[in-house]
Amino acid sequence: MADPRILLALAGSPSGEPPAFASLILMGLIFGIFYFVLILPMKSKQKKLEDLVKELKSGDKVIINPGIFGTIVGVEDDAFQVRIDDKTKIKVLKSAVSGLQGALPQMEKK
Repeated sequence: MADPRILLALAGSPSGEPPAFASLILMGLIFGIFYFVLILPMKSKQKKLEDLVKELKSGDKVIINPGIFGTIVGVEDDAFQVRIDDKTKIKVLKSAVSGLQGALPQMEKK
């Protein structure tokens, strides 16, 4: 017959705490959910924007990060020359471009 002290030691703590590996599995599951819900879509969006910036050329109409509309008139290594008014040109970093100008979304009529 087995010693009762050994059986108690194998049974775990009497207070009912879950084993340590269960906490690790739960933390891994939470990280996995965050990865697929938050991190993966952000990476995908960033990759699309980087590809867009690489393909921009003179004449493209863009939106610069604070919401300024302009037209690219010159391309440099790490910057664009952007015309924002008839006689106003500014030099902006390529990373400041947030997208192409498109048709503004129309409001749905109720």
